[in-house]
Amino acid sequence: MRHLILPFLLIICLSASQAQTVALVLSGGGAKGLAHIGVIKALEENNIPIDYIAGTSMGAIVAGLYAAGFSTDQMEELFRSEQFRFWATGYIQEEYRYHFKKLQQTPAWLSFDLERREEKLKLLLPTNLIPEGQMDFAFMEMFSSTNAVCNYDFDRLFVPFMCIATDVYNNKELEIRSGDLGEAIRASMTFPFYFKPIEIDGALAFDGGIVNNFPVQNTLEAFNPDIIIGHKVANNARKPVEDDVMAQLENLIMQKTDYNVPSQKGVLLETSFSNISLLDFDKIDLIETAGYNKAQSVIDSIKSRIDRRVSLHEVQRKRDEFNKKKPELRFQNIQVEGVSDPLQRKYIIQSLKHRSVTISLDELRKEYFKLIADMQIRSIRPIAIYNPESGYFDLHLKVKKEKPMEIKFGGNVSTKPINQGFISLDYRFFNNRAYTVSTNIYFGRFYSSINLGGRIDFPTSLPFYLSGNFTFNRWDYYSSSNEFFFEDVLPPYVIRDENNFCFEVGFPVKYKGKLVFGSSISSASDDYFIKEVTNQADVADNTDFYAFSTQVRLEKNSFNYRQYPTEGMSSFLGLSYIDGKETYRPGSASATMAKNSANHQFFIMKSNYEKFFKVNRKITLGFLAEGLFSNMKVMSNYRSTQLSAPAFTPVPYSQTLFLPDFRASKYIASGIRFIGKLSDQLHFRTEAYGFAPIREVMQTENFQARYNEKAFSSLKTIGMAGLVYHSGMGPVSLTLNYFDNQNTKLYVVFSFGYVMFNKRGY
Repeated sequence: MRHLILPFLLIICLSASQAQTVALVLSGGGAKGLAHIGVIKALEENNIPIDYIAGTSMGAIVAGLYAAGFSTDQMEELFRSEQFRFWATGYIQEEYRYHFKKLQQTPAWLSFDLERREEKLKLLLPTNLIPEGQMDFAFMEMFSSTNAVCNYDFDRLFVPFMCIATDVYNNKELEIRSGDLGEAIRASMTFPFYFKPIEIDGALAFDGGIVNNFPVQNTLEAFNPDIIIGHKVANNARKPVEDDVMAQLENLIMQKTDYNVPSQKGVLLETSFSNISLLDFDKIDLIETAGYNKAQSVIDSIKSRIDRRVSLHEVQRKRDEFNKKKPELRFQNIQVEGVSDPLQRKYIIQSLKHRSVTISLDELRKEYFKLIADMQIRSIRPIAIYNPESGYFDLHLKVKKEKPMEIKFGGNVSTKPINQGFISLDYRFFNNRAYTVSTNIYFGRFYSSINLGGRIDFPTSLPFYLSGNFTFNRWDYYSSSNEFFFEDVLPPYVIRDENNFCFEVGFPVKYKGKLVFGSSISSASDDYFIKEVTNQADVADNTDFYAFSTQVRLEKNSFNYRQYPTEGMSSFLGLSYIDGKETYRPGSASATMAKNSANHQFFIMKSNYEKFFKVNRKITLGFLAEGLFSNMKVMSNYRSTQLSAPAFTPVPYSQTLFLPDFRASKYIASGIRFIGKLSDQLHFRTEAYGFAPIREVMQTENFQARYNEKAFSSLKTIGMAGLVYHSGMGPVSLTLNYFDNQNTKLYVVFSFGYVMFNKRGY
């Protein structure tokens, strides 16, 4: 009997050794958390098992991906991808920038919601810097199939998982071990003011790093592992001083975390960085290598504590088996939360699904980004729930409507006399259609305007909109001086007043484009001096032009910025027919004192194409080509003919100058752009353009006008070089502008904001 006991005890001891369990705990730390991938890679290469995994914030993302069946190679690919950059920053990738839903662009810097509370209008401040639409869809896409496999129990993942979030109201930690995996990770890494918080089990949840950035004790209590390997890339906030506001805020917000691992229970690894900021995700190679090297430097110590080994081949086999169980993301039923009106639910569902019985992930992605571009929708959080009976996913949409009223502020601040302010007020609502009523005011020395308009969107199988706008515009063009920077300008020498009513119907063309049919009634009045040199006593000439116009245009736009874009494309092809009456009233310098009138019927055909090509991560090249053709006849005099001719204005500052040499009724133009990326927001750009009128306007005797019989008789150039910083509110630019002009040719302009105007009648 005794000879059987010893082998039996050896088998028990061997089984106990083989049953040794290991948990990996990962801290938060922003981009520094990419070092966790290197640690996991080193552990797997050395056959160290990972039986449980837990993390907070960035640690929760890496841990959650691992638990969902992602390999380290797949994580590297994800964090290097453009897709990750888009959902981390909130930018919409070019192919999903839905131009059809965009309203007229404005120079707004900031927007605030207005809400009526207790019989008073309250101004609501923005709650997050980064839009959440990209991230919410990405988390649904990455983790919904995983939820179907584990049935919302994190102990049934590829590796059991846990993460920490913060209960905002009670200011305490939320330990999340079940539910929607994507929402759990989303809650754990939702840093205040960067991202909007979400609800987890009825609690509003923020980043877990606020209360517990290194959940070692939680892991011990939840999983009771034999050994813990903890990897930290963060520390508690440094002691603040009186002049360091950020450190003071960090100490107020972040509670102190115990970054230790009990020596009897495991091993603590720390990877330190001195030159990595919170969002330096583009330094993944450096960061991950540091984590890998740290783990390798202590691997002998880890092996001495952990006897059990699991081969990388066995880990991959288990991972493959887990991933094979994931069902394809295809959607059938759609449910909408957050809106009570049945017509509003119908509007949202119809916008996504149209008449299809089921929709694929790619189809849903396209329609989802169309819907979040809708001005009526603040946010949509998609949650996919697998239905084993149908074999499809049911899509639950947690919708938040935009507040009915929104006020925007903006404009342009410049060293030139083009400063302007901007205020707009939008009122919107929707049922089975979407309605937007807008009004805005521009005010400044150079440009002022008032606009009142509205738009109705119809979410039919072929969506379309109807819009109408009343607009009153005024431009005061000032004489150029020879001052290089701050100009002491003369009184305006061209004043343009223009009023119009425009009506449009528009249809989407694929994703980036729209086809628009429109008509307008407009009244324009130009006051100008017919001579270059004037006296203070001179009376200006005046030309009025009353017109009715019809237009059809095809336009596409996927630019990433309203002004100074660096990626995407824009194209325009339009045909307008104008029927108008010109009335001329001579000034004191005119050769005739007789008022005269003339009728004009003409068409304008214009085409424009702009595109940016990414050479590498630091360099982008751009191209512009533009052409315009019109059978417009000359007006009453040379100056009025120039004023009525379309202008070529490829750089922002050129839109604020009256440049006769860049106006013609027939012309072609082209140009190139070079953009050097100094950082994500700071760019150096140079631009050069050539402008060639097909028939140049010539001045004859008595200030009359005629078209040059010789085609392409002149070539004019425009150039710009400078620095542009894309802030969260608008572009900040310092540029040197060159115009091949008769008078001043060089202009140095410092500007913050946008050069934009309300639309003209035609």
